[in-house]
Amino acid sequence: MKQVAILLCTFLCFFQTISQTKQAPEVPSPIIFIYDASGSMWGQMQGKTKMEIASTVLSNSINDFAENQKIGLVAYGHRKKGDCRDVETLLSIENTSKSKVAAAVKGIKPLGMTPLAYSATTVIDQLRKSKEKATIVLITDGIESCDGNICDVVKAAKAEGIDFKLHIVGFGLKKGETEQLECAAKAGDGNYYDAADAGGLGDAMTQVASQTVDKPEGNHGVYATMNGKAIDALVIAYKSGTKNEAGGTRTYRDTAYIYLPQETYDLEIRPLENSKVAPIVLKGVKTSDDKKTYSNVSFDGGKFIVTTTNNGEGWDSTVNVKNTEGKSVGGSRTYGRSNEIELNAGTYSIAIAALKLNGLHTKTTLENQVIIGGQTTKVDYNFESGTLEILPMGGDKIIDCTVDVIEVASGKSVGGGRSYDRGVKMFINPGTYQVKVKALRKTGFEGEKSATVTIKKGEDVKQVFKY
Repeated sequence: MKQVAILLCTFLCFFQTISQTKQAPEVPSPIIFIYDASGSMWGQMQGKTKMEIASTVLSNSINDFAENQKIGLVAYGHRKKGDCRDVETLLSIENTSKSKVAAAVKGIKPLGMTPLAYSATTVIDQLRKSKEKATIVLITDGIESCDGNICDVVKAAKAEGIDFKLHIVGFGLKKGETEQLECAAKAGDGNYYDAADAGGLGDAMTQVASQTVDKPEGNHGVYATMNGKAIDALVIAYKSGTKNEAGGTRTYRDTAYIYLPQETYDLEIRPLENSKVAPIVLKGVKTSDDKKTYSNVSFDGGKFIVTTTNNGEGWDSTVNVKNTEGKSVGGSRTYGRSNEIELNAGTYSIAIAALKLNGLHTKTTLENQVIIGGQTTKVDYNFESGTLEILPMGGDKIIDCTVDVIEVASGKSVGGGRSYDRGVKMFINPGTYQVKVKALRKTGFEGEKSATVTIKKGEDVKQVFKY
């Protein structure tokens, strides 16, 4: 729960920054809120009525608007129960007082029907008369209850040439209730936002502020899926090769558009519906000022096929896969064969450690290994070695000695043990080594002997010490 809260805080701050920096210094076009005051807004959510939540979120969200932002307010269903014409303009599109909006919303008492089509018609009629362009934001917790079709209303207004952008925020709607609302938002050149709770409503409202009718039309679309279905995901764009943010959006289980001036970017896409799934980073995404570009991202599971070899032959190794946060998410042992590791799509690092191999080059970490949904990524790594056999001889027999093998350039001990009555044999990286042996007293021999040996790839070296 703590991680969700942190993510939500980061998300809100991110989009609040966008709304503050993108809000034009000149007089912006009006934003008109159509506010749901139907009886269902008395419903409880997170211990509060939906009316209380919506009122608080709307009042807080408009604080990020420019001081000269015109804010209109229209409410429906707040005066007469069962009246499909109960739509009232509470504040005209000339209003610039944020406090008046907050006070008006706070004073609304939910009561009646949900005339979505008629409320949209009321606002569009105002724009037809004023000949102003505007951003319309409809907040609703229910579907049309007065036999209207808001999608048809919006399509007709667009065909007439009325200039507006319509965003719709569905607040606590059930699955299968959003088709007409999504149709209307698309027809109105805007977005449909699915807000499941107070945090989701806040997210939607801050994003709406960055997608007004005055802003350039998005030129890069992002569509995220998991198991073949669209999912909600957070998208952050960075100037390619840097951590300089260039913009962001949220997909809301649909194609989300973001405006990115023609250049090359890195996109980080993070699923919001499954916090255990690692984000995917798309590097080198090129945008265009002349046409729309797209990134389709699948978070379906994919596979690594890891093969480790030594001098080209299958080799036993351990494999540890970590996500971008450094957490181990998978692993295996190869036993000299190709090993299959299935994970969520994303970017990972793979640490490989060769077993029964001595030297300074027995481990490696492969960074930025990417799994793409539904695909297999092959990961091959080859170690190199020769063999070193150490034989301490007392007369014609091998005697028990301690053995230490030191890499000359670094001075590090890389192998050793005891010879017992069989000697010491090891696979070891190519290089130059100092070999030291010391006879144990029980053998009847004394003293330490040493020699320098050079190991080459694929070659066998036998070093004999005579006592």
